[in-house]
Amino acid sequence: MIETSELAIPGYAVNDKNRCYFCKGSLFDHLIPVMEEKGFQNVIYGVIADDMNEFRPGMQAAKEKGIRGPLQEADLFKQEIRELSRELHLPTWDKPSFACLSSRIAYGDYITKEKLTKVEKAESFLKSLHIRQVRVRTHQDIARIEVEPNDMKTVLENHASIVRELQDYGYKYITLDLIGYQSGSMNKVLS
Repeated sequence: MIETSELAIPGYAVNDKNRCYFCKGSLFDHLIPVMEEKGFQNVIYGVIADDMNEFRPGMQAAKEKGIRGPLQEADLFKQEIRELSRELHLPTWDKPSFACLSSRIAYGDYITKEKLTKVEKAESFLKSLHIRQVRVRTHQDIARIEVEPNDMKTVLENHASIVRELQDYGYKYITLDLIGYQSGSMNKVLS
């Protein structure tokens, strides 16, 4: 196990569109010596075929450092990975998608430990309402809640407690995104 501090990585907390490049580059820089020390041939990471059509600056860092993505190399998509995992009786076969908490904070809004904690608490509260897939996208003091369409009813039925809880965490405005959960939705502002 290695410990890193993403907030200490130069360029990361600034939170521009290359945030993931800085993070992955630093992570790989920590892992490559471990690989060499243990006598392994490769460092691998979890990029999949679906990721090839999305904005993923971390893939550039992986390419530059010779990091491999075997699921992507095998041209496996998320749904295929879930099906194979289920056939192998892996307990994670239907685990909800999860990405770095920093991906919830709008580009250009400086990342701090306090903001990350606020996002984590907000999402944990929503999950306590039995909502599996949730993102609390943070635009300064606005919480834009993304859930799958079938969970929107749960959000509306619990709107008073959600508002109270998220306002306690420091959000001034709490919204429900009617488009619903979308992986990488913060990237829509990038041209």
